[in-house]
Parts: sequence; structure tokens; C-alpha cells
Amino acid sequence: MNLEHVNITVTNPKASAATLCDLFGWHIRWQGAAKDNGFTVHVGDDASYLALYAPNKVLVENGDTYGRIGGLNHVGVVVPDIHAAELRVLDAGFEPHSHADYEPGERFYFDGPDGIEFEVVSYSKSG
Repeated sequence: MNLEHVNITVTNPKASAATLCDLFGWHIRWQGAAKDNGFTVHVGDDASYLALYAPNKVLVENGDTYGRIGGLNHVGVVVPDIHAAELRVLDAGFEPHSHADYEPGERFYFDGPDGIEFEVVSYSKSG
């Protein structure tokens, strides 16, 4: 079994999807009308994706998800070259943090569109 997708509420699905395509080399799999007269963009690769959803209603901040039952804490993305990925993150205006070199790989985090935290991981020690 594989995880197919995760659905996340964002303020602007098209803008968030464009940013994630640039950062991770993903593509838009589908986009269109969604629940509550909203709009969704499915962005990812051929195996899995994030469904970026915006309802047609006022949104509220989520706050500290690490202290909420069912909170989305971060999205983990495996990349072949962590150093190149970090440069793309920096070029996009996001601030990498919490770097770690651990067994079996390397990782860092950044707060992306709408403050969603991403963990970027590489299992290739050479980069």
C-alpha cells in the first residue's frame, strides 16, 4: 500500500502549487472545483500528491499544530540532492532551519506557503 495524497487547506491553491512545483520539480495533476464552492489543485508526482484546497469562505489560522490532536505538523519530501533543494528554498524566500545529519540521511525544515512546515530529506550522504 502507498499513501496517495494529503488534503491541506491553503489560501491560494494555484500560487502554492506553483511554488511547490518550483521547489520540488512536481507537476499539477489536476485542478478544479471542490467542496463548498472552493477550488483544489493536486500537485505532486505520478505516485502521490498534495491536494491544496481553498473553500469559498473565511479561513482562520490553525495555530500551533504540534499541540492539537489531528494537527498537520509537517510534510516530508525526499529529494536526491539536499544542497540543491536548500538553494531552491532560499531562492524562493523561505528560511531553512533545524538542519540535522542523522542516520540514515540529512534533513532540514522550512515554513512554506501558508506557514505549512516541510521537512526536506535526502538519504544520499553525498548530496
